[in-house]
Amino acid sequence: MTSIRTTGGPGIRARRIALAALAAIAAVVGVGALSGFHLPLREIDPQGPDVASEVASAEIIGIRTFTAPAGLDVHADLEYGTREDGTLLTLDVCTPAAEALVPSRPAVVSIHGGSWARGDKANVDWRNVCLWLASEGFVAASVNYRLVPDVRFPAAIEDVALAVEWLRVPEQVERFGIDPARIGAFGGSAGGNLAALLGTTGDGPLDEGSRVAAVAELSGPVGLTPVDLDADGATPWLRGIVADYLDCEPGATLDACPHAADASPATHADPSDAPVFIGHAESEVVPVGQSQRFASALAAAGVPVEIAIVPGGEHSIGILDAALRARVAAFLHAHLA
Repeated sequence: MTSIRTTGGPGIRARRIALAALAAIAAVVGVGALSGFHLPLREIDPQGPDVASEVASAEIIGIRTFTAPAGLDVHADLEYGTREDGTLLTLDVCTPAAEALVPSRPAVVSIHGGSWARGDKANVDWRNVCLWLASEGFVAASVNYRLVPDVRFPAAIEDVALAVEWLRVPEQVERFGIDPARIGAFGGSAGGNLAALLGTTGDGPLDEGSRVAAVAELSGPVGLTPVDLDADGATPWLRGIVADYLDCEPGATLDACPHAADASPATHADPSDAPVFIGHAESEVVPVGQSQRFASALAAAGVPVEIAIVPGGEHSIGILDAALRARVAAFLHAHLA
């Protein structure tokens, strides 16, 4: 069986106890007496349907066809940062089997989907993504990030960028045997948008700060401007989740929704950016034109890009079957070697 380690658990539990104690104090002495305290820490802890995968079908498809081999480790609920609003950011690190360990390994940040408003790093499907990446020899870091409606753009991309920086901290480099010059990103759906933004924003070397050396994204809504959405004949559903994420009215012009361009990865593409793998189903909920235009923009900017359009209507990691897993893994190995 796959072994599971919860090295971050005690810290989380200690904070829960502290939060409970703080609440008890507040009940006794009143809010006014606590006015000198900082904002209390709070976890991203989705419940009910919010924890579910963005793969709506109950079928055994995509990543669900992967069975993790024995010997992988999961270090759960590691704290990678705390935001000014008191949000505690956590991630899970999945590591290869002991016999596959090498002194310095590439790492991949894994970013769940869910319309920027739902999802969780440790739901069954995204835990399987984490284990699959580890089985390929990567140190995989499956991240949680702040969600709509508590925050809007650019909070989510700021969080996942912080996760990349955390992986480059010497303590984590030594702990997990990471090569800080070989960090990539993988995401699906809204997480695909965030992975693509990691690959295209910023400048300078791809081995510093929050820059990544390779990106693989599936079904990402990567063109969020009114022009993009109109070109796709985007559904009210897609326009609605984009508007919620950007804190704009559905159908707003670019002048009225200026973040739309900043939240669209192609806006930032330049020749210094990381190579990108794009996967998309031909008739899924996010229009395939999103990926096709993004691939064209990357190529025009001189960024190496590979695109795979697969038949059917499955979405995000619902298309990540054995054949596509092999293509994505080969891409990441080639560019993180």
